Amino acid sequence: MIYSASGTPESEFCIGDDIPALVTDREGGIWTAYGDEGIYGGHPESGGGLAGWTVQGRAMWLPQGRLPDAPLEGLTAATEGERVWLAWYSGSSRGGTYLSRITPSTGEVTSYRSPVRQPDGFAARDGRAVFTVRDHNRRSTELIRARLDGDAWTVTDRRRLRVPGRVVMYCGQGRDGSLWLRAADTWLRIQA
Repeated sequence: MIYSASGTPESEFCIGDDIPALVTDREGGIWTAYGDEGIYGGHPESGGGLAGWTVQGRAMWLPQGRLPDAPLEGLTAATEGERVWLAWYSGSSRGGTYLSRITPSTGEVTSYRSPVRQPDGFAARDGRAVFTVRDHNRRSTELIRARLDGDAWTVTDRRRLRVPGRVVMYCGQGRDGSLWLRAADTWLRIQA
């Protein structure tokens, strides 16, 4: 369901099943990273693991062989200016966790190995990133900072962050360098 800024329903459409990560870009595009049920289900566009959609429900971007491996599970998503980041992992023998940066206006994709195995929160700005890895149903999360050195991310800091409530699945949303982390009924803002 798509809502206007005033909260009025504008349109509705199906973008698949099992979507652990969804973010919108500055132009209103919708970006999704699918779980295994979505990838191996019957929806044609979700089979690629990652997708970009218009607000009318038309697929505007699909991986089409531009990823280093086939996604098995979407993890988290973020925006950085006009770019979109989708974090995902592959279950193949050469697999691992990846960060794919997509420029919607050109369709350009650059993928990097993630310095963090299966993050649940991510935000990036100017070659710096912040990640979270939750402690399920606990009042803490691991906070990891990294920087982009050439074509590889390097961890610069790790710490345990105590939060005001329990951290649950799909708790982090990255928006232009800020990671919005939900803990119980509180939103925390962490800068990259």
